[in-house]
Amino acid sequence: MVRIDLETAPFIGDFEIVERKGTGHPDTICDSIAEEYSRALSRFYLERYGRILHHNVDKAILVGGEANPRFGGGEVSQPIELTIVGRVTYRYKGDEFRKRIEEIYYETAKSWLKENLPNLDVEKHIDLNLKIRMGSEDLTDLFEREGEIPLANDTSFGVGFYPLTKAEKLTYELERFLNARAYKEKHPYVGEDIKVMVVRDIKSYRVTVALAFVDRYVNNLKHYRELKAHLQADTYVRAKELVGDVPLSVELNVADDYRRESVYITVTGTSAEAGDDGQVGRGNRVNGLITPYRPMTLEAAAGKNPVSHVGKLYNIAANFMAKEIVEKFPAVENVYIYLVSQIGRPINEPQLVHARIWGGLSESALHEVKEYLTERVRDIGGMWKRIVFDGVEVV
Repeated sequence: MVRIDLETAPFIGDFEIVERKGTGHPDTICDSIAEEYSRALSRFYLERYGRILHHNVDKAILVGGEANPRFGGGEVSQPIELTIVGRVTYRYKGDEFRKRIEEIYYETAKSWLKENLPNLDVEKHIDLNLKIRMGSEDLTDLFEREGEIPLANDTSFGVGFYPLTKAEKLTYELERFLNARAYKEKHPYVGEDIKVMVVRDIKSYRVTVALAFVDRYVNNLKHYRELKAHLQADTYVRAKELVGDVPLSVELNVADDYRRESVYITVTGTSAEAGDDGQVGRGNRVNGLITPYRPMTLEAAAGKNPVSHVGKLYNIAANFMAKEIVEKFPAVENVYIYLVSQIGRPINEPQLVHARIWGGLSESALHEVKEYLTERVRDIGGMWKRIVFDGVEVV
């Protein structure tokens, strides 16, 4: 069932809170490695059996380590522990391959960590663990049932919206700016654990950034303060480019206490070394943001199988649909998409497809939107290809 409502009240009010947890945040580390493991498993299954087998590796916990950061370089005294927990098929049609499934995890996790956290030594600073079991008979059977269209493995919902507000773009782009490779080459003291919070009050923007410095690139407190001032200035300039001529403030590492020489320096570039723990699902939604003033779902998309887990598929699909509607129909100013599944039903037959649309649309245009949504829902069964091979971002 496709339902469309034309809205007249503003889609967003005078206030907004928007957050993004960057690459090195403990929650993002959990999400990212769980998702990379699911994709690696999917490719392995496809190569070996010509199909993706049942798996969900969407539970992870990161236990922060202990560290002694110091100006000029400190050390990690107790490593981080990262454990992935999930249901994975490692027996299929008489074939036993648990060892290879475990190897894929360690290979994938180490590769991601080396690529994204260059200041973290994967052999010394982190212990990787994997706790997997075969899936339950009922859910595995549901996954294995023959048919062109997979059956939903849960009764759940997904949401999406588009376009982003100025505050949302600001939050996303500032983290990407500070974590960009080109910026790190010029500023190697910038760690990967960067969190951006933006508060909009009517037309004024207040930006708060938490950024982990890498201690071996910082000589002393005076040097730290100079580097911090430079970063804050760069961040302000970039933010100003994004929001234009409106009131704007940017603050960085506000908890620093210079009298006590208590500042945000780390050995590895992430607070996971000592300051914080992490978990799948506590970070960014599939559009890369945390947006309490917009529709959201508590579903953790990362690590869920890309074939039948609607907690993943429907959130990704809803965001794609919202973006495509705005691009396809110029009169649409903003759109919210809601998709609701029912366990055991084909994933392309949601209980409800609900679009809330802001903008002037004629009756004929509304009919076109409805037809478009119907067509896009019909295509959900093939979305796994985009997730596995095109690297659709879910964090």
